[in-house]
Amino acid sequence: MQKRIVLGVAILVSAAFFHPAFSHAQETKSIKLPAPQTTGGKPLMQALQERKSSREFSSKEIPLQMVSDMLWAANGINRPVSDHKTAPSARNMQEIDIYVARADGLYLYNAKTQTLALVVAQDMRALTGQQTFVKDAPINLIYVADLSKMSNLPQDAINFYSAADTGFISENVYLYCASFNLATVVRGLIDRPELAKAMNLRADQKIIFAQAVGYPKE
Repeated sequence: MQKRIVLGVAILVSAAFFHPAFSHAQETKSIKLPAPQTTGGKPLMQALQERKSSREFSSKEIPLQMVSDMLWAANGINRPVSDHKTAPSARNMQEIDIYVARADGLYLYNAKTQTLALVVAQDMRALTGQQTFVKDAPINLIYVADLSKMSNLPQDAINFYSAADTGFISENVYLYCASFNLATVVRGLIDRPELAKAMNLRADQKIIFAQAVGYPKE
Protein backbone atom coordinates (compact mmCIF):
# COMPACT_ATOMS: atom_id res chain seq x y z
CA MET A 1 0.00 0.00 0.00
CA GLN A 2 2.79 2.42 0.96
CA LYS A 3 4.65 1.60 -2.26
CA ARG A 4 1.52 2.47 -4.26
CA ILE A 5 1.14 5.79 -2.44
CA VAL A 6 4.80 6.69 -2.97
CA LEU A 7 4.55 5.72 -6.64
CA GLY A 8 1.40 7.80 -7.06
CA VAL A 9 3.02 10.86 -5.47
CA ALA A 10 6.06 10.46 -7.71
CA ILE A 11 3.84 10.33 -10.80
CA LEU A 12 1.94 13.45 -9.71
CA VAL A 13 5.16 15.38 -9.01
CA SER A 14 6.62 14.28 -12.34
CA ALA A 15 3.46 15.26 -14.19
CA ALA A 16 3.43 18.68 -12.51
CA PHE A 17 7.08 19.26 -13.32
CA PHE A 18 6.59 18.60 -17.02
CA HIS A 19 3.19 20.27 -17.25
CA PRO A 20 3.12 23.25 -19.67
CA ALA A 21 1.85 25.54 -16.91
CA PHE A 22 4.91 24.75 -14.80
CA SER A 23 7.24 25.38 -17.73
CA HIS A 24 5.50 28.68 -18.44
CA ALA A 25 5.97 29.73 -14.82
CA GLN A 26 9.67 28.99 -15.06
CA GLU A 27 10.01 30.88 -18.34
CA THR A 28 8.31 34.00 -16.97
CA LYS A 29 10.57 34.28 -13.92
CA SER A 30 11.88 37.79 -13.39
CA ILE A 31 14.64 39.41 -11.37
CA LYS A 32 13.75 42.51 -9.40
CA LEU A 33 16.73 44.80 -9.73
CA PRO A 34 17.83 47.03 -6.84
CA ALA A 35 16.84 50.67 -7.15
CA PRO A 36 19.48 52.40 -9.28
CA GLN A 37 22.08 54.43 -7.43
CA THR A 38 22.29 57.71 -9.32
CA THR A 39 25.26 59.15 -7.44
CA GLY A 40 28.92 58.23 -7.41
CA GLY A 41 31.29 57.28 -10.16
CA LYS A 42 33.87 59.44 -11.88
CA PRO A 43 33.17 62.99 -13.07
CA LEU A 44 31.86 63.20 -16.64
CA MET A 45 35.01 64.68 -18.13
CA GLN A 46 37.16 61.98 -16.55
CA ALA A 47 34.80 59.27 -17.81
CA LEU A 48 35.07 60.72 -21.31
CA GLN A 49 38.85 60.72 -20.99
CA GLU A 50 38.82 57.02 -20.04
CA ARG A 51 36.07 55.86 -22.43
CA LYS A 52 37.36 53.09 -24.71
CA SER A 53 36.56 49.73 -26.32
CA SER A 54 37.97 46.58 -24.70
CA ARG A 55 38.00 43.05 -26.08
CA GLU A 56 39.36 41.12 -23.12
CA PHE A 57 37.09 40.31 -20.22
CA SER A 58 37.28 38.62 -16.85
CA SER A 59 34.58 36.01 -16.22
CA LYS A 60 33.92 37.59 -12.80
CA GLU A 61 30.22 38.22 -12.30
CA ILE A 62 28.98 41.82 -12.12
CA PRO A 63 27.01 42.56 -8.91
CA LEU A 64 23.28 43.01 -9.41
CA GLN A 65 23.44 46.58 -8.11
CA MET A 66 25.90 47.50 -10.87
CA VAL A 67 23.74 45.73 -13.45
CA SER A 68 20.76 47.81 -12.31
CA ASP A 69 22.77 51.04 -12.37
CA MET A 70 24.21 50.29 -15.82
CA LEU A 71 20.80 49.50 -17.37
CA TRP A 72 19.31 52.63 -15.84
CA ALA A 73 22.21 54.65 -17.25
CA ALA A 74 21.70 52.96 -20.62
CA ASN A 75 18.01 53.72 -21.06
CA GLY A 76 16.31 53.95 -17.70
CA ILE A 77 13.58 56.35 -16.66
CA ASN A 78 15.03 59.58 -15.27
CA ARG A 79 11.80 61.60 -15.37
CA PRO A 80 9.09 59.41 -13.82
CA VAL A 81 6.29 61.93 -14.40
CA SER A 82 6.65 61.57 -18.17
CA ASP A 83 8.46 58.19 -18.35
CA HIS A 84 11.19 59.90 -20.35
CA LYS A 85 14.56 58.20 -20.34
CA THR A 86 18.30 58.77 -20.07
CA ALA A 87 18.78 58.30 -23.84
CA PRO A 88 16.98 60.32 -26.53
CA SER A 89 14.55 58.57 -28.84
CA ALA A 90 13.54 59.85 -32.27
CA ARG A 91 9.91 61.01 -32.16
CA ASN A 92 9.80 59.38 -28.72
CA MET A 93 9.13 56.03 -30.41
CA GLN A 94 11.06 54.16 -27.68
CA GLU A 95 11.57 51.32 -30.14
CA ILE A 96 14.81 49.91 -28.73
CA ASP A 97 14.58 47.01 -26.26
CA ILE A 98 17.59 45.88 -24.26
CA TYR A 99 18.05 42.13 -23.87
CA VAL A 100 20.60 40.93 -21.33
CA ALA A 101 22.44 37.66 -22.02
CA ARG A 102 23.94 36.13 -18.87
CA ALA A 103 25.21 32.68 -17.94
CA ASP A 104 21.81 31.81 -16.41
CA GLY A 105 19.71 32.93 -19.36
CA LEU A 106 18.45 35.69 -21.62
CA TYR A 107 16.48 38.51 -20.00
CA LEU A 108 14.50 41.53 -21.20
CA TYR A 109 15.03 44.81 -19.32
CA ASN A 110 11.88 46.61 -18.21
CA ALA A 111 12.72 50.23 -17.34
CA LYS A 112 9.32 50.98 -15.77
CA THR A 113 9.54 48.20 -13.20
CA GLN A 114 13.36 48.00 -13.11
CA THR A 115 13.23 44.26 -13.64
CA LEU A 116 14.77 41.60 -15.85
CA ALA A 117 12.19 39.19 -17.27
CA LEU A 118 13.50 35.76 -18.22
CA VAL A 119 13.00 35.11 -21.94
CA VAL A 120 15.07 31.96 -22.51
CA ALA A 121 16.67 29.86 -19.77
CA GLN A 122 19.83 29.25 -21.77
CA ASP A 123 23.33 30.70 -21.87
CA MET A 124 23.49 32.26 -25.33
CA ARG A 125 26.36 34.68 -24.82
CA ALA A 126 28.43 32.87 -27.46
CA LEU A 127 25.67 33.56 -30.01
CA THR A 128 25.78 37.31 -29.48
CA GLY A 129 28.83 37.79 -31.70
CA GLN A 130 31.33 36.04 -33.93
CA GLN A 131 34.37 37.06 -31.88
CA THR A 132 35.75 34.50 -29.45
CA PHE A 133 35.76 36.86 -26.46
CA VAL A 134 31.98 37.37 -26.32
CA LYS A 135 31.42 34.12 -24.44
CA ASP A 136 33.81 35.26 -21.68
CA ALA A 137 32.05 38.53 -20.84
CA PRO A 138 29.55 38.00 -17.98
CA ILE A 139 26.99 40.22 -19.76
CA ASN A 140 26.17 40.80 -23.39
CA LEU A 141 23.54 43.43 -24.12
CA ILE A 142 21.53 42.95 -27.31
CA TYR A 143 19.78 45.99 -28.75
CA VAL A 144 16.60 45.04 -30.60
CA ALA A 145 14.38 47.45 -32.53
CA ASP A 146 10.64 46.86 -32.28
CA LEU A 147 9.65 47.72 -35.84
CA SER A 148 5.95 47.66 -34.97
CA LYS A 149 6.53 51.04 -33.31
CA MET A 150 7.98 52.43 -36.58
CA SER A 151 5.45 51.11 -39.08
CA ASN A 152 4.49 54.58 -40.33
CA LEU A 153 8.05 55.34 -41.49
CA PRO A 154 9.82 54.53 -44.78
CA GLN A 155 12.54 51.88 -44.62
CA ASP A 156 15.45 54.29 -44.82
CA ALA A 157 14.07 56.24 -41.84
CA ILE A 158 13.57 53.01 -39.89
CA ASN A 159 17.18 52.02 -40.49
CA PHE A 160 18.49 55.48 -39.62
CA TYR A 161 16.49 56.11 -36.45
CA SER A 162 16.91 52.60 -34.99
CA ALA A 163 20.68 52.77 -35.50
CA ALA A 164 20.93 56.30 -34.08
CA ASP A 165 18.81 55.49 -31.02
CA THR A 166 20.89 52.38 -30.35
CA GLY A 167 24.02 54.52 -30.59
CA PHE A 168 22.74 56.87 -27.90
CA ILE A 169 22.03 53.95 -25.55
CA SER A 170 25.30 52.13 -26.17
CA GLU A 171 27.31 55.33 -25.53
CA ASN A 172 25.56 55.70 -22.16
CA VAL A 173 26.81 52.18 -21.37
CA TYR A 174 30.32 53.17 -22.45
CA LEU A 175 30.29 56.16 -20.10
CA TYR A 176 28.94 54.11 -17.21
CA CYS A 177 31.64 51.50 -17.73
CA ALA A 178 34.37 54.15 -17.89
CA SER A 179 33.01 55.71 -14.72
CA PHE A 180 33.00 52.42 -12.78
CA ASN A 181 36.08 50.66 -14.21
CA LEU A 182 34.26 48.12 -16.36
CA ALA A 183 35.30 46.97 -19.83
CA THR A 184 32.94 47.15 -22.79
CA VAL A 185 32.75 47.08 -26.57
CA VAL A 186 29.80 47.52 -28.93
CA ARG A 187 29.68 45.01 -31.79
CA GLY A 188 27.99 44.58 -35.14
CA LEU A 189 29.57 41.29 -36.21
CA ILE A 190 26.61 39.05 -35.38
CA ASP A 191 24.87 36.14 -37.06
CA ARG A 192 21.55 37.93 -36.74
CA PRO A 193 19.26 35.21 -38.15
CA GLU A 194 20.73 32.58 -35.81
CA LEU A 195 20.59 34.85 -32.77
CA ALA A 196 17.07 36.06 -33.56
CA LYS A 197 15.88 32.45 -33.77
CA ALA A 198 17.52 31.57 -30.43
CA MET A 199 15.93 34.65 -28.84
CA ASN A 200 12.47 33.76 -30.22
CA LEU A 201 12.15 37.20 -31.79
CA ARG A 202 9.16 38.14 -33.90
CA ALA A 203 9.46 38.96 -37.59
CA ASP A 204 8.98 42.65 -36.77
CA GLN A 205 11.92 42.72 -34.36
CA LYS A 206 15.40 43.53 -35.63
CA ILE A 207 18.77 43.06 -33.90
CA ILE A 208 20.84 46.24 -34.28
CA PHE A 209 23.99 45.78 -32.18
CA ALA A 210 25.31 43.83 -29.22
CA GLN A 211 27.59 45.10 -26.45
CA ALA A 212 29.81 43.03 -24.19
CA VAL A 213 30.30 44.22 -20.59
CA GLY A 214 32.49 42.91 -17.81
CA TYR A 215 35.50 43.50 -15.63
CA PRO A 216 38.80 43.98 -17.47
CA LYS A 217 40.82 40.80 -17.82
CA GLU A 218 43.73 40.80 -15.38
